[in-house]
Amino acid sequence: MQKMPGKQLKKWAQSREIGKEMREGILDIKAGRVGRRYTAESYPIVRAREKSGLSKAEFAQLLGVSIRTIQDWE
Repeated sequence: MQKMPGKQLKKWAQSREIGKEMREGILDIKAGRVGRRYTAESYPIVRAREKSGLSKAEFAQLLGVSIRTIQDWE
């Protein structure tokens, strides 16, 4: 993205309809058209733990980390 010169930036800012942009943005997010979506399936650590059949506590012990670390990873 290229920087706009001061006058051009001011003109652009004055022409914006912030309320309309916000409404459109919210509708896009609700419709799933934009934004990041994270699901448990998207993390390999979750798949590995579930595939092993271990609880979070057991998996943490196996890896030598705390349960809190596993929770942070997931």
